[in-house]
Amino acid sequence: MGNAARHVTGGNVMKRLLIAATIFVVLRPAPIAAQPAAIEVHEATVVDLRAALTSGRATSAQLVDAYLARITAYEHAGPAINALIRINPNARAEARARDAERAAGRARGALHGIPVIIKDNYDTGDMPTSGGSIALANSQPARDAFVVRKLREAGAIILAKSNLHELAAGITSISSFGGQTRNPYDPARCAGGSSGGTGAAIAASFAAVGWGSDTCGSIRIPSAFGSLFGLRPTQGMISRSGIIPLSHTQDIGGPMARTVSDLAIALDVSTGVDTNDSATFIMRDKPAPSFEAALEKSALRGARIGVFRPYFADTDAEIADSVRAAIEAMRVQGAVIVDVPMAGFDTLIANTGAIPTETKFDLINYLAGVPNAPVRSMREILDRGLYDRQLEARFRSVDTASSADSDWHRKVLARQALLRARMQFVMDSLSLDA
Repeated sequence: MGNAARHVTGGNVMKRLLIAATIFVVLRPAPIAAQPAAIEVHEATVVDLRAALTSGRATSAQLVDAYLARITAYEHAGPAINALIRINPNARAEARARDAERAAGRARGALHGIPVIIKDNYDTGDMPTSGGSIALANSQPARDAFVVRKLREAGAIILAKSNLHELAAGITSISSFGGQTRNPYDPARCAGGSSGGTGAAIAASFAAVGWGSDTCGSIRIPSAFGSLFGLRPTQGMISRSGIIPLSHTQDIGGPMARTVSDLAIALDVSTGVDTNDSATFIMRDKPAPSFEAALEKSALRGARIGVFRPYFADTDAEIADSVRAAIEAMRVQGAVIVDVPMAGFDTLIANTGAIPTETKFDLINYLAGVPNAPVRSMREILDRGLYDRQLEARFRSVDTASSADSDWHRKVLARQALLRARMQFVMDSLSLDA
């Protein structure tokens, strides 16, 4: 990972899927008394776990215990990765219920009986959702987020909720409630963010797959730092309802996994039209996608992959070498590599970030829908001192936004549309697949 995974003490920090990774912070689980699963969960994939469960080599209850054992050893002891916020106290009971359903021939879906991890900005009706903030430590949503409901319908067991950069407002995954998440490959370095807890947890094999959210890199950064596959989906593919917002025009949820196959499985169970998120209406008259069925080992043969040269301008040399090696690996697999210059890119991308003008009001709207929310605004969080001091300047800055419908906000959205149209024109003119 080279210099990309910045030291914890230092702060800062590509045919068809993007690569990315993360870590988490947990409440200590009860002592483990069951016999270990007849499968080693370390480095295990969803495909491995499904095969073990289907063949009877392992039960969901055994998988839960095996993962909890790893959490005890590496989250609470050993390197103390600090990837998790809380363990689901009902995980074992849910695993036994999924085992009973499987025995009765009633497997729910693609993740039946498989433990997963979700970022603690996804609402869960049976556990608090903190966003990593001590201000929301006991904030109890009324219902599951759309994606969480889809996961449960597919038979997944929510094993734990992961740490994140507080309110998803950064990329080093430090929070007032969860602390600093560490990188499993080198605990002296951060795991990236803001979905750093999820990334670190999957990298440490606390589960085979997890979910994060991405506003401007928050899935992709921790996936890169944790040697994982992560995807920021197309806006509208996955519902945002029930995810604590940072920017309603830029936020999107998505999975992180050890393999492309696992990522495809996770995408399949996450998508769907949600009446509470109008962005998903773009899928209303389209057949449901099947990413797993579309997987093809020869998919890169003949694929036209663009290499966006402006992004190499100020890149760390070691990172640039790693990206070039990945490009060459794709070429060896049959991809056609196309250089993509873009004059005026820096001017086009300037002032296209909507986060500063949306966070304040998006958070107010979210909290208004939480019964008995402990706070109601960023201003209240600031006034009560309920935040990590390293984030004070960021939080005070977003709280200065004066209106949810300002001239500046409209200009930002117009610039986003212009940049998007230019990028689409360039890709179409060069017949690029990615």
